[in-house]
Amino acid sequence: MELMLIAGAAILLFGADKVPKLARGLGQAKTEFMVGQTEAEIAAERQRAEIRARAQAAAAAPPEPPAAPATPPGSSSAPTTTTTSSPT
Repeated sequence: MELMLIAGAAILLFGADKVPKLARGLGQAKTEFMVGQTEAEIAAERQRAEIRARAQAAAAAPPEPPAAPATPPGSSSAPTTTTTSSPT
């Protein structure tokens, strides 16, 4: 009953010749949406599989030794000593 009321209102608002065009456009929009949704799901599944593969590879690889601490630029690696001369 409600569907017939909506269809009648659409015919009155848009005219009998525009309603099929509007319905066709809505159908095409729905189809495009479904295609885009499917493509997004495929891309997300690929990403999940890639992340799983990276995690498994990282778990299987031996741990790397810790890196030596970096020295700031402009400083030497040897400790510096300063001497102060005191007046005698």
